[in-house]
Amino acid sequence: MTHDPNPWNREPPPPPGAPSRRPLIVWLVIVASIGGLVLALARAFPEARLGGGDWANVGYLVGMLLLLSAGASRLQRGALGRRLRDVAIWAAIVAMLALGAAYRDDLADVTDRVRLAFSGGTPVSVNPGEIAVPQNESGAYVVTGRVNGQKVRFMVDTGATDTVLSPEDARRIGVDVGALSFVREAETANGMGRSAPYQADHLEVGPIRLDGFEMAVNQAPMGVSLLGMTFLNRLESFEFRDRTLILRWRGPVD
Repeated sequence: MTHDPNPWNREPPPPPGAPSRRPLIVWLVIVASIGGLVLALARAFPEARLGGGDWANVGYLVGMLLLLSAGASRLQRGALGRRLRDVAIWAAIVAMLALGAAYRDDLADVTDRVRLAFSGGTPVSVNPGEIAVPQNESGAYVVTGRVNGQKVRFMVDTGATDTVLSPEDARRIGVDVGALSFVREAETANGMGRSAPYQADHLEVGPIRLDGFEMAVNQAPMGVSLLGMTFLNRLESFEFRDRTLILRWRGPVD
């Protein structure tokens, strides 16, 4: 029998059957971590404005994570280890199936497709003088560029003559929208719209940089800014292929 030389510093063990606070503490840490992750992502990507459906999906996923973590925190230690092992195995299986479905068309280009899948709107360099933008789940081509060094998410629109900033994006990058003159008129899907001319110090899309770039700021709210033909026409060429937009340029873009 081992003798404790200083038994007075020991806390008495909990009575049999008494609930432990450890699962509750673990669950609270998980909740705080999930909340911190959501806030960190929102602060890291201010240009990515989420709609009602997007926030509903986020809420659903967060709720599922909380539900699963609450269930896991109530498992006994041995059972918890087995459950985590099972979850890891199924997660690996689902990930492999998802990758196979995403890249079923051309397995030879798996590396580029993986980079595109996780680009988050950032154009991916696939060849010298060539970048690619993947099509999103809505069928649009959305790319993250920089206007005067500030991130802006653009939807590529070959039907738009101008490259247009939404008023929300314009304010976020420091444009005094109230001082602009909305003198341009253009026919839009929602009827006649107005915009104001604006010259950006520079527009960047991946390695492509255009200095003194003429843009427009829309007067009415927009869901996303538009990357129009004033940008695309400055390139050597562009094409849509296999649900990917390929942008090509040669040397400095004039």
